[in-house]
Amino acid sequence: MQKLCFSSAKNLCRKILQPRTSILATTKLPCDIFINHRGIDTKRTIAGLLHDHLFRLGLRPFLDSRNMKPGDSLFDKINPAIRNCKLGVAIFSPNYCDSYFCLHELTLLMESKKRVIPIFCDVKPSQLQFMDYGTSSDKQLQRFSWALEESKYTVGLTFDTSSGDWSDFLNAATDAIIKNLVELEAENSSKKSTYIVQGRD
Repeated sequence: MQKLCFSSAKNLCRKILQPRTSILATTKLPCDIFINHRGIDTKRTIAGLLHDHLFRLGLRPFLDSRNMKPGDSLFDKINPAIRNCKLGVAIFSPNYCDSYFCLHELTLLMESKKRVIPIFCDVKPSQLQFMDYGTSSDKQLQRFSWALEESKYTVGLTFDTSSGDWSDFLNAATDAIIKNLVELEAENSSKKSTYIVQGRD
């Protein structure tokens, strides 16, 4: 049964997404899913496992530790990946709000009007608090606070790493991601059809 579901998901992904080539997948083609996360909390667990799971399904997830190499500029790689992605996944964790880069990525996803799936890992939405250490401008503080509040009120997934079932979580997260990608693809197709009809008129 599990093999059948895996095969169906793979076939679905092939139909709705651009084909991936072995060389261009991690270099020139835009990513499908941008994984926003706090490395010290989730890189070796949820973020890494989710990236690899999605990649095996034929999707193009972006995870900094997998898609970047020493010498790459964070902003030069991450900002375009966010702007060109189809969907964002924000993995909130206990140390997430301590990171400028996590908040920067989240804010850029929100400002780019990307659909974002929040995953609350070992943390509740109400526990997410942005602390100002005097390193951000007033404008940045407002942007970060706004993005964080928007995320708190978006339906997402929760996971407890100490007692949760990892396999069930990966399947649930993957299902949510694929469902959102299908909806986005349908919306884009509808917009294109409307544009063509209006253009002919």
